[in-house]
Amino acid sequence: MVVEGTCHYQTEKRPKMAASDTSSQSMASQSKTADAPQTSFEEIEIWLDQHPEFTHDYFARKATRSMIDGWYIATAVSQGVKPAAGDVNHSPNSSSGSNTPVRKVSASDFELREAGGSLGRMVQTVDGSPSFLGPSVTHQGKLSPPVRSRNSINELKQLEDRRILMELVKDIANDLDQNSLCHKILQNVLILTRADRGSLFLVQGKGTENCLLVSKLFDVTIDSTVEESVGKEIVKVAWGKGIVGYVAKTGETVNIANAYEDSRFNCEVDLCTGYKTRSMLSMPIKDPSGEVIGVAEVINKLGGIDKPEAFDETDEQVFEQYLQFCGIGINNARLYQRAMLEVKRNKVLLDLARVIFEEQSTLSSIMRRILELTISLLRCERCSILLVDESPRKRNKRRQIKEKDTGIFSQVYELGTSDLENKGQNINSSSTGSSCRFPVHMGITGFVATTGQTLNISDAYNEPKFDSKCDEQTGFRTKQMLCMPIRNANGTIVGVSLLVNKIDGVAFNKNDEEMFEAFAIFCGLGITNTHMYENACRAVAKQRVALETLSYHATASQEEALRLKKMSIPSNTELGLSKFSFNELRFTEDDMLIAGIRMFHELDFFNKFRINYETMCRWLLSVRKNYRNVTYHNWKHAFSVSQTMFAILKTGQLCNVISDLECMALLVACFCHDLDHRGTNNKYQIMTESSLAQLYSTSVMEHHHFDQCIMILNSKGCEIFNNLSPEDYSQVTRLVEHAILSTDLAVYFKSRGDFFNLVKSKDCDWCDEENREILRGMLMTACDVSAISKPWEVQKEVAELVSGEFFEQGDLERKLNVEPEDMMNREKHHLLPKMQVSFIDAICLPIYKALTIGFEKLYPLKKGTEENRENWLKEGRKGGISGLKEKGVTDEKDVDESEAKSSSKH
Repeated sequence: MVVEGTCHYQTEKRPKMAASDTSSQSMASQSKTADAPQTSFEEIEIWLDQHPEFTHDYFARKATRSMIDGWYIATAVSQGVKPAAGDVNHSPNSSSGSNTPVRKVSASDFELREAGGSLGRMVQTVDGSPSFLGPSVTHQGKLSPPVRSRNSINELKQLEDRRILMELVKDIANDLDQNSLCHKILQNVLILTRADRGSLFLVQGKGTENCLLVSKLFDVTIDSTVEESVGKEIVKVAWGKGIVGYVAKTGETVNIANAYEDSRFNCEVDLCTGYKTRSMLSMPIKDPSGEVIGVAEVINKLGGIDKPEAFDETDEQVFEQYLQFCGIGINNARLYQRAMLEVKRNKVLLDLARVIFEEQSTLSSIMRRILELTISLLRCERCSILLVDESPRKRNKRRQIKEKDTGIFSQVYELGTSDLENKGQNINSSSTGSSCRFPVHMGITGFVATTGQTLNISDAYNEPKFDSKCDEQTGFRTKQMLCMPIRNANGTIVGVSLLVNKIDGVAFNKNDEEMFEAFAIFCGLGITNTHMYENACRAVAKQRVALETLSYHATASQEEALRLKKMSIPSNTELGLSKFSFNELRFTEDDMLIAGIRMFHELDFFNKFRINYETMCRWLLSVRKNYRNVTYHNWKHAFSVSQTMFAILKTGQLCNVISDLECMALLVACFCHDLDHRGTNNKYQIMTESSLAQLYSTSVMEHHHFDQCIMILNSKGCEIFNNLSPEDYSQVTRLVEHAILSTDLAVYFKSRGDFFNLVKSKDCDWCDEENREILRGMLMTACDVSAISKPWEVQKEVAELVSGEFFEQGDLERKLNVEPEDMMNREKHHLLPKMQVSFIDAICLPIYKALTIGFEKLYPLKKGTEENRENWLKEGRKGGISGLKEKGVTDEKDVDESEAKSSSKH
């Protein structure tokens, strides 16, 4: 209740102590006093005074912090000095806070009613960045205030005034629970002033229009307990009204001998309770800065009934001296409470953030979670979230239409307390989102969406922006409203949250606003992240559709496959596929297709892996179709590499060393190893920061070739691996990937040292999987550069094609203001013989020599390469090129790797 005059005292009939109880208590007190060794204490004190060195040493070793605080406070009392706040011993108690129960925590739990109704702003700025942590010291875990054992009331009565004061100040310094502390303050005041009863009021809402005093404890007596006093009705006194209000406003002490003679006194309480108020002493309680934080009031000094006593000047002095420390104690308790609420509030927000960020699969699911948490946190009857669609505004901006507030609300999500209580049952469909299309500048939500301001409305029907038609249609009665914008990380308003009707019927307060302001930031991030996730899912779906479309156009038609299927396939002898000196330049594109089919026939892959003939035809046609028309890395090069692999497997009899599945994987990899080559190498892709370079960190083009290979193998009508078992399918896919990636010369340089050591050892075990993996990689490199071993006419023509493609890349590099390397520099074309010799010495001869050591039937590769080296030396001599290496490399260790890499065709 709010009292405009003085506060209304509420008396309570207390049971009188029985005579036997009084007698027993008195006898116990006398017995205790008699047993106390008073003389011994005096003697000890005299001895300590005579031996100061021992006293000082003992105190330094044994004194506790509370003893030091007590000494300091007692000294300060005699000197009139304000003591410094002592340290607080915290007792941490583990609390994870990971599972915040619904409806177990409310925003009202974080209100500091005595300190002004709010814990403080949730969002602060630290070095320009938003932060939820306030300036108070953070604590880990749940803290409980320290507890100090206290003397009984009778023990305090028997002490001297100064010792009483010191004991009471110790209580204040060591008690951080406000209820307990305020109760001790009142009881201590009653002892000091010998008053009958008293009350303590704390200031609430200081500096606001609603500033008043609230009874923390009311009608306290010496015999009352904390529980009894706290359970009484709260009394509110208007600021500046009545005796309590006057003391709080002016900071003056009021000592009245006869309350009924003071005009400020209100006797209504006496009339209601029958209690007779005579004398009153009321004083302000101030914090260390001098601000009034409360008022302590005692009434009726105990004395004879016929001769009522008034509070004298001594009572005022003792009262004032004591209340100085009361202000410090209450202020410390408030700081402690604020710190605890900060910890609790931050923990709740972190839990809320965790829950939100765990549910980002769909927008409807995260909206449902946000609505549930908002209703639980802010204890409102209904919560709505309206999402803003800025697309109309963006379209009008592009069209230069100067129309204000053309954005619209596109989605509305709503949830009520009944839906929350019936969680798991069929709920209002609006909680999963409903489409709507209305401008953002209409009504309360529109005002918030367009201005970004928060609206806190205590009476909706007195608000001009409120449209009561909604209540008329639904039958719901809107009373209080809190509407707040939801922003994303960029500060853009992405939605509006509307809270309706506090469950307890009061208006939304500042604490509700501050709590939800912080929570709304997490909501905005959650909404934005979910939008991004949904956009990513849509992008993946679009990519899948694009790949399907691309695959359709990238694969050969069934008509082409049928045409190839009807063609006759010459024998291996007629085609000459088993020869290392095979000349692919004389073959047409159809001839190469037919020869490719013959390779699979000769290795019996159609029977061993149950490959459909038409499927093979369509696959080969699709592979050819996906090679670009570049100068060298085209379909003809792929066929040449595949033919060399076929010759290695058949003529070199490597098919007896590795398995059939490995053989098929190598042949497929050779056909696909340069799919969609753009005529530029990895270095160029990285230098230009192409999309491929952004997609792959290493072996850029090789990874792309493999991806294209898998796309074709998965395309309809091209699934040549379809009849393999799941295990074989997985294995062959891994084998193809490893084989294609091995064509990157950077990978070759990393592995060739191990391979050289393997072939030199006489007891090399090719049944070992690791050894065979190295071998497969070396075979891919040997086939990829095998043009260097072909007859001189073929080699010379191929070299011109390779250099032509390199020069084209060099021209592109010049456009980027980059000076190309010699092998890419068109102006250095005359140095081609020298560069070819370097290429042979650095890359080709070492691998062919090593293969010949391990597998003698691969000798033609080494021989052809050596012959072409001599031919290039002759070309160099004809051109007058200096610096030619007349003598070839005799040991693979002599190879300069940096030179080898510069000679790399990739």
